[in-house]
Amino acid sequence: MSDIQSQLGLIKRGADELLIEAELIEKLKTGRPLRIKAGFDPTAPDLHLGHTVLINKMRHFQEMGHHIMFLIGDFTGMIGDPTGKNATRPPLSPEQIQQNAQTYREQVFKILDPEKTEVCFNSTWFNDFGAAGMIKLAAHHTVARMLERDDFAKRYAGNQSIAIHEFLYPLCQGYDSVAMKSDVELGGTDQKFNLLVGRELQKHYGQSPQCVLMMPLLVGLDGSNKMSKSLGNYIGIAESPKEIFGKLMSISDELMWRYYELLSFKATNDIAQLKQEIEGGRNPRDAKVMLAQEIVERFHSRKDAEEALADFEARFQRGAIPDDIPEFTLAAAPVAQILKQAGLVASTSEALRMIDGGGVRIDGGKLEDKGLQLIAGSVVVLQVGKRKFARVTIS
Repeated sequence: MSDIQSQLGLIKRGADELLIEAELIEKLKTGRPLRIKAGFDPTAPDLHLGHTVLINKMRHFQEMGHHIMFLIGDFTGMIGDPTGKNATRPPLSPEQIQQNAQTYREQVFKILDPEKTEVCFNSTWFNDFGAAGMIKLAAHHTVARMLERDDFAKRYAGNQSIAIHEFLYPLCQGYDSVAMKSDVELGGTDQKFNLLVGRELQKHYGQSPQCVLMMPLLVGLDGSNKMSKSLGNYIGIAESPKEIFGKLMSISDELMWRYYELLSFKATNDIAQLKQEIEGGRNPRDAKVMLAQEIVERFHSRKDAEEALADFEARFQRGAIPDDIPEFTLAAAPVAQILKQAGLVASTSEALRMIDGGGVRIDGGKLEDKGLQLIAGSVVVLQVGKRKFARVTIS
């Protein structure tokens, strides 16, 4: 894609903020492949769909012919970034980092072209940095500027401890941009402070400052919080095809379009046409099926996607559920309360026991998260035991 406006349209698709657009246009006008950086700390072995929002955007840049640099923060992972937290994230051991990093490489190449992706490790430059180098780096930033970072400011105001090494994290992430000579850095909206530090450090080191493209944090299955393993509202890209398919079919109709925007590789015009068809009376489930198949095929195979659909239809559309099950419209609430209100259990405590015992299913899949919040706009089929069913619309 040589047309700059066409490139900008794809670059900005789903993005929250671009700093600074005029600078990016000038970089694109040069016609040279831009150096696109995105960093990931290997804090857990598996990636979920929330992580892939950035990787999908890297793919967009890759399709436009730019140079993709996938940075694994094996050095910064040993510092621990507390972004968005009110306490220090515990650092990882070198063994944990290396194991997680290898898993990351295997997973990201389900999206990126491995032949056109440069995988970097920031230990490459930081292992030889030494104490003198770190002190010199620290001299480029003040404590006052560090306290402008939202989570640091809140912890400082609340008399919560901030370890000195935590100030090094934004500096190290910023120096990564210097070492990699990045033209554009991608990150989540919660990374804005760190991304801007990269711009400032590049100026200090005589480089043209990188542009910053911030992507929104993907909302998880609960419809309210960002996708997170700790909250149990995630879809892991290494999960089974049936698990991925079933989870995507459980999202609300409204959330489905956000997933299309951030996760689908379909053209925006095709998505807009599909949305128009749904608004015109087509069943929203058709759109969810298409999205679920696309995602399953991306991380598994087309055959797996077809089998996941067949399994879903067998359970939900070919008599696995009685035709005359009771229907309810209930307010958003934890699933245990919904089970009680739908008359499937006598009490919430019984609901929790049944979930623990594996006796509760939601849309055909075993329910394991006792704290699952059912959100407005979703329609689910709940089953307790072999004979109790209810179709519940959450208002």
